[in-house]
Amino acid sequence: MKAIKAVILLFSVGLLASCSSVRVASDYDQSANFNNYKTFAFFKPGIDKAEISDLDKKRILKAIEAEMLSKGFTKSENPAVLVSIFTTAQQRVNVYNNYGWGWGAWGPWSPWGYGGFGGNSVSTSTEGTLYIDLIDAEKKELVWQGQGTGYLARKMDKKQNRINEIVGEILQEYPPQMASSN
Repeated sequence: MKAIKAVILLFSVGLLASCSSVRVASDYDQSANFNNYKTFAFFKPGIDKAEISDLDKKRILKAIEAEMLSKGFTKSENPAVLVSIFTTAQQRVNVYNNYGWGWGAWGPWSPWGYGGFGGNSVSTSTEGTLYIDLIDAEKKELVWQGQGTGYLARKMDKKQNRINEIVGEILQEYPPQMASSN
């Protein structure tokens, strides 16, 4: 019985961890000198094109600004780098077949106990990808792009925390490792 509880606990922790993880990737211009970028501003034309609500844009920009400031950047009217965003979202429908030996239709409280039969359950979730672009303000060229893909929070009170997490994971990739040797 202890082994079954341990397996269930391990499975639950793994499921929760996989739901909260963010897959991150980045790319950059190898000829850029990232040590020259100390000031930033948001690139309004690019941000305006992002197809998300204005409230979510504000949440994302707030998170990006906090991360940039924590990296030693200064917000400026005459920036060295412009920050833009782009988003995509994909709705996922998950169907789980709960027939067979197990928790039953209502978990351990089922009239059948642990050996009851369940049914199908359907859930939906939204997986989004956030791209953060850093553009050399003078050259008007993309010098760094980070992307993070993960599940979005459904509840309003958790949205800002989830956005902060995604933005933080993406910007951990900046500056690129090669840039530190420049």
